[in-house]
Order: sequence, then C-alpha cells, then structure tokens
Amino acid sequence: MARQSQSSLACSVAAIALLTATPALAQSGAASGKSNALTNDAPAPAEIVVTGFRAGLQRAQAVKQNDTSVVEALSAEDIGKLPGSSIADSIGRLAGVAGERMAGRVSGISVRGFREDFVGTTLNGRELIGIGDNRGVEYDLYPAEIIDSAVVYKTPNSSLSAMGVGGTVDMRTLRPLSAKRRLTVNGTFEKNGMKSANPDFKDQGYRVALSFSDKFADDTLGIAFTAATTSSPTQDRFFSVWGYDKGAVSSGANAGKYAPSGIDISSRSRVLKRDTLAGVIEYKPSDNFSATFDALYINFSDKGISRGFIEALPIASNGSTVLSSDATTITSARTTGFNSVLRSDPLDKTGKLTTFGGNFKYKASDHVHLTLDVSHAASSKRDTRAESYAGLGRAGLPTQGANNLRTYTYSPNGLTFSNNSQGYSDYAVVRLAGPQSWGGSLAPISALNTAASRAAGVGFAQAQDGFVNTGVFDEKLTSARFEVKVDMPEGPIKDVQLGLRYSDHKKSKVNEGYFLTANTYPLDGAIPDGARRGVADLNWAGLGNVVAYDALGLINSNFYTRWSAAALEPDRMGDTYTIKEKIWQPFAQATFDTKLGGVRTFGNIGLQGVITKQQGSGFNSIIGAALVDIATPITDGANYARVLPSLNANFELGNGHTLRFAAAKVISRARIDYLNPGSSVKFANNVANVTNSNPQLGPWTSRSGNAQLRPYEANQVDLSYEYYFARDGFLSASVFYKDLVNWNVATTTLRDYTQFYIPGYHQAVSSDGLTIYTPATFKGVNTTYTGGLKGKVKGIELQATIPFGRFVKALDGFGVVAGAAFTDGTLNDGTDVPGLSKRVMQGTAFYDKGGFGARVSVNKRSKWVSEDRGGSNTLSPVNRAGQTLVDAQISYDFKQSGLSYLKGLKVSLQGQNLTNQRDTYTDSVSGLTTRNETFGRNFLLNFIYSFY
Repeated sequence: MARQSQSSLACSVAAIALLTATPALAQSGAASGKSNALTNDAPAPAEIVVTGFRAGLQRAQAVKQNDTSVVEALSAEDIGKLPGSSIADSIGRLAGVAGERMAGRVSGISVRGFREDFVGTTLNGRELIGIGDNRGVEYDLYPAEIIDSAVVYKTPNSSLSAMGVGGTVDMRTLRPLSAKRRLTVNGTFEKNGMKSANPDFKDQGYRVALSFSDKFADDTLGIAFTAATTSSPTQDRFFSVWGYDKGAVSSGANAGKYAPSGIDISSRSRVLKRDTLAGVIEYKPSDNFSATFDALYINFSDKGISRGFIEALPIASNGSTVLSSDATTITSARTTGFNSVLRSDPLDKTGKLTTFGGNFKYKASDHVHLTLDVSHAASSKRDTRAESYAGLGRAGLPTQGANNLRTYTYSPNGLTFSNNSQGYSDYAVVRLAGPQSWGGSLAPISALNTAASRAAGVGFAQAQDGFVNTGVFDEKLTSARFEVKVDMPEGPIKDVQLGLRYSDHKKSKVNEGYFLTANTYPLDGAIPDGARRGVADLNWAGLGNVVAYDALGLINSNFYTRWSAAALEPDRMGDTYTIKEKIWQPFAQATFDTKLGGVRTFGNIGLQGVITKQQGSGFNSIIGAALVDIATPITDGANYARVLPSLNANFELGNGHTLRFAAAKVISRARIDYLNPGSSVKFANNVANVTNSNPQLGPWTSRSGNAQLRPYEANQVDLSYEYYFARDGFLSASVFYKDLVNWNVATTTLRDYTQFYIPGYHQAVSSDGLTIYTPATFKGVNTTYTGGLKGKVKGIELQATIPFGRFVKALDGFGVVAGAAFTDGTLNDGTDVPGLSKRVMQGTAFYDKGGFGARVSVNKRSKWVSEDRGGSNTLSPVNRAGQTLVDAQISYDFKQSGLSYLKGLKVSLQGQNLTNQRDTYTDSVSGLTTRNETFGRNFLLNFIYSFY
C-alpha cells in the first residue's frame, strides 16, 4: 500500500510540474486556525527534524492547512530573518501573489490579479495605512527583521478589519510570551552589479538590525524590540519616449509609419535610507487577562539623481532622413535638429510612519471572552522631483549653440544613438539655462519682462530654467474595536463572535510646484565651480558623457528664483484635496466544527456591515483673465452601507485530503485620488501639442473627481483541494470566480475649451523666440471618474511543496516549492483589471541540511496594467511587459559546525535579478516599447549572530 501511495503521489507531482512549467515558490508560514497541524488520520512518515528554510516551509504549511479560510502564509525562516530583504520580496513569492518592481525594488503586490490598492492590509490585525499616494501599502518600507509572519487571505472572514476585492494581507510582529528568548544582530553588505553612472552616488549599501525578545516576572511579562537601519542603492539606465507619431512622415514610402516623437533618456542613481524601530510589550498576570502594547516607527528617505536628455526627434516630413524601416515602424533615421535639453533631475523623497496600539483580552467566564483593541497610525510624505535645465545656451539668445543632430536606431530595448553633432561633457561649453521656450505659464510675471530681457531678445517664454514638483501627503487613522466571543463546547457551533469596529480616517494631498529661473537671466552662465561633480555616463545609449552637477544644492540655494506654480497652473490646486472617512463595522461570526456523513466539517459563517460617511474637499481651478489661477473651494461626499456575508466550509476527507469551499461579498473603498471633488483645466504650451489638430494629442485637457463614488464590489466563490502527505509536503489546486458588480474607472470625453481661451496666453513659442503658434484645435480630452462598470475575473491556482527526502533518503534536504496561477478577466468596457497578469509562476529549488543551504528562485509574470507618476504629480496608467526575475542564495549555519564559539553565526550570500531582467513598458496601440529600465544584478552578503 505504501508503494502504491507513493506511486500515485509521484504521478500527481509530475502533473503539477508539467502545468507550472518552472519550479516556483509558494509560501512560508505563520499560525492561525482551528485544527491540528496534521490530522489524526493523515499518513505518518518517519519524523525528520528540520531547521532554517525547511522549518519555515513547515510552519507555513501548518498555517495553510489549519486556517478556516483559503490562505497563503509566510514565516521567518530563522531568528529575525524572512527569506527576503523586505516583506515585499517575501510576500511576492507566495502562490497567487505577484510582486511589482518599481524603481528597481519590489514595492507593490497583486493578489489574484488585483494590485495593492484593491488589497486590504493589516498589521497585527489592524488596518494599516501606507506612505503611498493612494490606499495601497508600499511593502518595501517594512524590513524583514520586524515581521515574524504574514498571512494572505484569499477568502475573507467577517472578523477581518480590512477587506479587499483581491484579498487581505495580515503582517504580524513577534509576541514575546509565545517566543523563545533571543538576542540577534543582523548585518548585510549590498553591492549593485551595475556601476553607478553618476559620480556623486555609490553602488554599495548596508543593512544592520538588532532584535531582542525575552520574558520576565515568571513569564508574565514579555518584551520584544527591533531596531534596523538600511542604506540601499539602485542604478537605473532609463529610456522613455514621449510617444510614437504616425504623421512624422507624410509622403513617400514611409508615410504613416510610427516614428518616436521625443525621448527622455538618463542615467539614474538613488539610495533608500530607512530607520525602523518596533517594539512589543506583552503582560499576562493571569489566565483571565492579558494586555499587549505594540508600536512601529519608520523614518525613510529616497534620494537620487537623473542625468540625461529630454528632446524632440524631428525628421524630414518627406522621409528623406529615414535610414531604415519595417512594415509599420521607422527603425532608424537622422534627426533634422533640436536644441537638446540636458536635464539634471534630483529626487528627494522623505517620509515617516508611526503606528501604535493596545490590545486587551479578558476572560469574563469559562465561555465568555472580551477583547478591546485601540490604535492610532499617522504617516507623512514629501515627494520632491525637481528639474534643472542646461544645454548650449538660453533659448532666444544669439549666443545659443546650434541644434543637435543625431541618428537613432530602434529595438525592443529602446533607442540608441550615434553620429551626435554636439557634445555635452565640457564645462566650458555647457550653459546653465533653459535651451527651449517652455515658460509660457510665466506670462503674468512682470519681473521677467524687463529692459534687460527685451534688449537680450528674450522674455517670459525663455525664462524657465527648471521646475520643482512636490507632493505633500499626510494621513491619519484612529480605530477602536470591541469583541465578545462566546465558546459553545457542545454542538456543531464551537463559538460565536460579535463585535464592532469604528475608524476615523483622513488623507490629504498638497500639490506644490515651482518654476525656476536662474539668477543669470536674461543671459545664461557657466555651471558654478562649487556645484561641479565630474561627468555622468550615458555611453550605454550612445550619448557619451555629460556634465554632472549638484542640481539639488543649486535649487535649495539662491541660484534660482522660484515662481509658485499653484498661481500659474490650475492642475496644482485642482489636485490638492482632503478626504475624510468615518466607518462603523459591526460583525457577527459563528465557527463550526462537526461531522457530516463521517467527514469532519469545519469553518465559519458570518456577516460584516460597513457603514461609511465619506467627504472630500478640493478646488475647482482655472486660469482667469489676469493670467493667474482662480481656485474655488468645493466640498462633496456620500453616505453608504454595505452588508458583506462570508462562508468558509472545509471538509477533511482523511489521509491528509481537504476540500474547501468559500463564498463571500467583498469590497475595496474607492481610490483616494478619485474621491477628490476638485477639477482643473490645463493648457500645454509646447509647440508639439499646440500645433497638433488631433484633440487627443492637442494642448487642452481637464479633469474632475467624484466624491460620491461607492466602493469597488465583487461576489466571489472559491473551491480548493489540498493534499498534505507530510508535515513539509503538500499539493493543492484551487479555482476561483469573482463577479465584479461595481468598478470605478476613469472615463474620457471630448470637450470644447473655447470658453477658456485667452489670446496671447494660450499659445506656444519657438525655441528661438521668433515664432508664435496659436492652438490648432480648441477641443481636448476631459477625464472624470464614474462607477457602475462590471466585469469578471476567474482563475486556477496550482501549488506543491515536494521534499525529495520523503521519497528517496539520499535526497534528504533537497526539495521544490512551486506555484502557478492562471487568471483571466476583463471589465465590461474591454479594459484590463489593474494588476492582472494572466500567468504568474513562482518557484524555488532548494537544498537545506546540516547547516548548508542553497536555493534558486524564479518569479515569472505576464504583462499587466500598472500606474506611474505622470506630469504635475498625478498618477497615470501604464502597460508593463511580462518579466522573469531569478534570485539565488547560499548559506551556512555554524550551529551545525561543532565549533562552540561560532554556534550563533549564520552567513549567506544572495544574488538578485541574476538574468538582468529589464522593466519594459509598451504602447497599447502600436505595441512598441515606450520605456525600458535596466537595473542590473544585485548582491547581498549577510551575517546573523544570535547570542542566545
């Protein structure tokens, strides 16, 4: 019988291996749920004692098997260390979950095809706010050292404080009274595989953490504390095009073919610095009462520099400068000339997150348990993205150098250049001033229209030498929850929970902006000696070296005069808002555990109410006759209530087989930026837009929010089969279906802007200041936000954890963890669900025995729709190409060495992005590459020492 069982198991493993195509990483564990780690009638193989990574997998499997919901779990593989540098790295490896890399780091996640804005996130069961622009949590801000475990709920229960259409992620910190004593130091040296192209930024970093946990007063008092500091660099070869123009060539054989209209190419370097403090005090003087206090503080900065070119790529309209093409695209051409803008763009993002809370449990009687939980969280972020312009001289001055001619060649990796007619590495040649007439919004500034400027032949249009974009975000959440749990030892109902949660949430954004004019205006000048840093390397794009200077230092000094964009651009005040929400959440849930036809049946059934009062305040913003912004305050909002039923039913079929069924109604509250009731009308005063007669590409745009939006809603059902053949081995297959009954979307319509037109203001000026262009069209695109859209998402998930030693003793220590998700779904208007990849596969092949550890991980996902920060600090949708990330790690735990003085030491070496996978973005119409980022490989050498 044992041989027959192993034979059928081998067939199952082979089937899943064929379906997943690649070994993939599934989960690592925490603990919650109702039943034993292994059922009494499961097969009982010979006991194998495991540690390290395998122990983490075993704990994870226990959580998955025991929980009443369909979950994936993650557990620290060792003292104070998860299998990744941040919680984002680790969660992104779970089955049915996909990590999203932004600026070289895994920051966001999608659960079952829904990105983090549609995923509820909790810390120790409490709703967690983020430091991002919206509701989504930036998971990379949470160092692995402060998290003890995490559980991803794919099916909810009614007691969860934060639900999402995609699911709920609950991150959990250590509880000292239930943990072993520990004092651990963790140190990591980090090295980018791609050398920094900017002389003032390094390609090396570090991470240091101290973790302590102990018990006092006869084990009635527990204290845990973690302090961590990080300095982590990234390098980025950044390529982007403005778009592809089918009208660039209007005659000849190449007429109507796609040609790049302009570029943004730069070498970028940045460093994330993060200081974290986390603490827990747990007090349990008796079996009837316990109190837990926990707090978390994160202080971070993300600073960097981007140095490169932004410029148009004009080619001859008759096609005479085209060098090569294919059926649809001009693949190589010689430009007809543009006065290149050498941009040095500093990034200066800082933020803080503080959260603290208290949890009090009281056993009123043998069967009645009372719980009170109170918490407060606050975050702030100041995100500055500045621009400093340099080139061959100020636009309009007779001393400005000649236009730059280049030859470009297109490939799926972007554009490369050759035969450049101008160079930008000589400080004696490059001038610190705007080479283009981009200052049309500065028309009201009389100080720019002086006798000296008129004598020089320049004016306000030539006065923009840079810009500062700053988004200021503040968020607060105060919540309280009271719960009564009544045990029912007799009968199928084991306990009933009744509770009420109240939360008061506020999030605000101030969209700041400043035009910059150098103090050399109306002339130009050399880069000051004290700001010079050498040269930056753009040879990878065929653009040579360029001067490198301290742009942020100049911006923060008196070198530039600042002009408030809030008074000159309507989309600043139109994107400044405050959103308030007050929410009551009553809930009732019954847990059952009984036998139906001899089959153990356990789970829960419940209801949660969500009673919401939301209010948004902002500004309706337009440019008035005085050429300055007129911002009129506006307030709007809505009240709504939803009832969310949920059912989780699990059937233990014996011998480790479990069948799960779940059904629920789930919601995600409307996006914060959508709830802004304000509006704005904007005019783009550059020549390319002003002269374009296509309303979709012309200069006029507007947007208006909707503070009356209701939540995203879905009805979902799940069916899951799981086979646990060992404490550290299982197979599972799941199917799910989500009926999206309300989805909020951005909708666009064409609008006539004639009523907003101001002659002499709504225009563009050529770079030499000699030609004025009036709008080729008075129609443009208006964007607003509406609900009511419907859609469907369905999927299949396959998982396996296979410890080879369970079948062949000689392979003890070897194993594979694999997962694959195949998800399909669209909205009824034909658009994609944000974050949905149709194929997501993760896998790890590992060896872990005798202190030695080695593993190789593969994360693969197909294309998906994401978003990125666009102009004026707003978020815009982008199409991301599929990618495959490969990581590897080797380690040794000296506990197994027999050397007593090294028994607390563990050393590991990790390589990330070993195949140098790029981040690629594509155009939804042409399919051509619109953006490509190359980050290179990354290496981390880690030392962990445990004193006890």
